[in-house]
Amino acid sequence: MSKLIQGVHHIALKPTAEQYSSVVELYTKVLGMEVTKSWGDPNMPCLMVSCGDNSCLEIIPEKEMSQKGGALNHLALATDKVDEAIARVREAGYEIAIEPNDMELAGSPIRIAFFWGPMNEYIELFWEK
Repeated sequence: MSKLIQGVHHIALKPTAEQYSSVVELYTKVLGMEVTKSWGDPNMPCLMVSCGDNSCLEIIPEKEMSQKGGALNHLALATDKVDEAIARVREAGYEIAIEPNDMELAGSPIRIAFFWGPMNEYIELFWEK
């Protein structure tokens, strides 16, 4: 039987427009992390940057930094059992923000769902099919 959660898929940062280029420069040029996917606005795209293992750092530009969550947008946990995991989360009484659904991310089919954790952290369940 495989584990429900296989690891961290990505951690999403939300820099402001003013912070965006510095954040991208730090992770890609200074630390040498490779951009594996990009989408959205060509001037300030959303980026997936490889952490060197099976996890990524997602950089999602924001117009303004929101108070809730600070620099962290969300934590994405890797699972090929999104529906089973969200059922367990629901049964445990946590608030489901986005029900499981299929979509495409930069040409890759994915299945995702979001919920709020006990510290009001925003958690994504992420399966890259």
